[in-house]
Formats: sequence, structure tokens, C-alpha cells
Amino acid sequence: MPPSLSDPIHSGNVNCHECDTKVEIPRLAHRQKAKCPCCGKVLFRHVNDAQQRIAIFATSALVFLLMAMPFNFLGFSANGQEHAIGIISGLDVLITNDYLFLAVIQLLSIVVVPAIVLIGILLVLWANKKQHNARFSKFALDIVFALIPWSMAEIFLIGVLVSLIKISSLADVSIGLSFYAYIGFTICMVATMLSMDKHQLYTTITKTKPPHKHLSKSESIQRTWALLLTSILLYIPANTLPIMHTKFLGTNEPSTILGGVVVLWQSKSYPIALIIFIASIVVPVGKIVILVWLNYSVQKGTVKRQSERIFCYRLTEFIGRWSMVDVFVVAVLVSLIQLGNTMSVLPGPAALAFCSVVILTMLAAMSFDPRLIWSNTDAQNDKQ
Repeated sequence: MPPSLSDPIHSGNVNCHECDTKVEIPRLAHRQKAKCPCCGKVLFRHVNDAQQRIAIFATSALVFLLMAMPFNFLGFSANGQEHAIGIISGLDVLITNDYLFLAVIQLLSIVVVPAIVLIGILLVLWANKKQHNARFSKFALDIVFALIPWSMAEIFLIGVLVSLIKISSLADVSIGLSFYAYIGFTICMVATMLSMDKHQLYTTITKTKPPHKHLSKSESIQRTWALLLTSILLYIPANTLPIMHTKFLGTNEPSTILGGVVVLWQSKSYPIALIIFIASIVVPVGKIVILVWLNYSVQKGTVKRQSERIFCYRLTEFIGRWSMVDVFVVAVLVSLIQLGNTMSVLPGPAALAFCSVVILTMLAAMSFDPRLIWSNTDAQNDKQ
């Protein structure tokens, strides 16, 4: 019989990948969790019939994604002119205006990466059922969990909703069948992710432990500094240069990130203004400040406030990707609003810079080793 994800997790020892504490894991019943006693990280989360749930949600997500491809996603009409886009066809405008990088990022994050993740996890479940070599399952799981942070379907959907609210007062917007299919895909994709437990999948299917970071202390610190410094330098043009240009009846009006927030606030679109302000200003700045503080503290060997620092680290990991909302808003507006001299939106240089900032800060959070927060404490205790 192949191992099932509904089988209780057997007891054993595991090292917490956030503080490196060795923890003995007891047998877990349905919906029970095992947490690290040192840092509070959830090490295991056991759910009965997890394999069946993952398979159902992942298959449904793939079906919805395929259904979202052939139809119109959104339509836009003003002064008798109309323009419609699909999930893929909307990228043409970005490519035509020499923004291939943004087009590739959008395609990867909302279609390609989610599809690879779903196909990968289904292959793992199929290989487990057929009792194939566990090395294949481990290889596939390594790829799946490495790609999950870059799967941004739900963030793209939020960006689309923000875009619709921004332009609903300017012209008529129609919603195509692909839009509803993509909503279904996003819901099933999120449900798949919530049903997956990394440790449970590795231990029950591959009989191995999830891979941990193996960077040395100096390498982790240096790489994090390099990524943070680059993101800080790019954040300057991201906020000072136009993120998009709006052409209306022959006039060209550039707008920056902060300028767009001000316009939305003045037009009394307070919720949208707050979303853009938080996603584009508060989150990137906060993430950079937190990572600078964390990296400096471990470099200097600080042994205090470990709980606060690990909380801040987890916060940066959770919120970092949501800054892509503004990038997706620009991409949707540029793709949709193309009515010649009557009304058109083109991307500005800040869009590329801001997208790079988001990617670099995500990589910086990944390169930072949270175990360093606790390693200095262990060294101090050994001396005493």
C-alpha cells in the first residue's frame, strides 16, 4: 500500500527550519498541529483525507485555468470605440511597447507558474498512488514549493478588481467568460495551497524531510545586503518616474505611484487609494526597513528580542508579494485601454523599476536565514 496523507504522522525528530531547534514530533490526529517550542513555527499540520482534497482542488483549478484561456477576459468601450482582451492577448500591448520583461513576469506569475505547481503536485500524488520511485516525488515537490511564492493568481485578481473600479467612471467595462473562469481558478488554487502541508507531504510520500537552507552565515548576510541595496536604489526611480502615461484626446498625462494615490483620494475613491498606498508605499518600505534591521542584527550578533524579530521576518515573507498589485493594475490598464487618441494608457519606466523592487525584496527575504536570529543566542548560552 502506498503511504497516504490521511495516515497519522508517526513520531520522530525534526529540526525547525527557522530556529534549528530539534523537536520530537508525536503522532498527530486530524487537524492537530505540532509547533516549535522555541520560535512557535508550525512544523506539522495533519489533516485527514488531505490527498483527496488536494487532488480535487488542483484538478478543478487546472480545468478553470484552461477555461479562462480561449474567451475574452475584459472589454472596454468609450465614444463608440471598443477593445477587448484575453488572458494571453492582453500581453501584446506590453510587448509592443518594449516592456517584454513585464509581459513575461505577468505570464509566468498568473499562468505558467500556477500551472506548473498544480501539475507538479498532481504528478506527486499520482506517483505516490502508483508506488513509483520516491526520488521523483521529492524532485517534483522541491520544484513545487520553490515556485509557490511566485504564483500570484490571487494578487492579479485583486489588481484586476482595482483596475475595474478605477476605470468604471470613465467608460463602460464588460466582463468576459474568462474573468469568471479565472475567479474559479483562483479560488481552487488557494484551496489547494491551504490543503497542502509541506512537512506532511515530504514525510508521508518521500520519507524525507523538507530541504533547508544551507548558506553559510556570511554568505546569507552578504547576499541579503546586495539584494537590499539594489532594491533601495531601484525604489528611487520607481517613485520619482511615471509608472504610466494616460493619453486622453491627444493630451499626455504622466502619473507616478504617489501621484496616482493622490488623484484617487481626491476623487473620493478612498478604499482603492488606501490599497494602492499600502501595497506600493507602505509594504515595500516596511519590508526593506525590516530586512535591513534583521540583517544588521544578525551581523552584529544581537541576542535580544528574538520573538519580535522572527515575527517581523514572517511578516515580510507574507506581505512582500502583495506589492505586485500595483504592477498588475498598470498591466491591466495598459492592456485594456487602447482606443488610440481618444483614450490610451501606456506603461512608464517606473513600472519596470517597481516590479524589480518587489522581486528583489522577495529574493532578499528568501536569502535571509532566520536561524541566524537564534544562533547568536545559542552561542551566548554556550559561553555561559
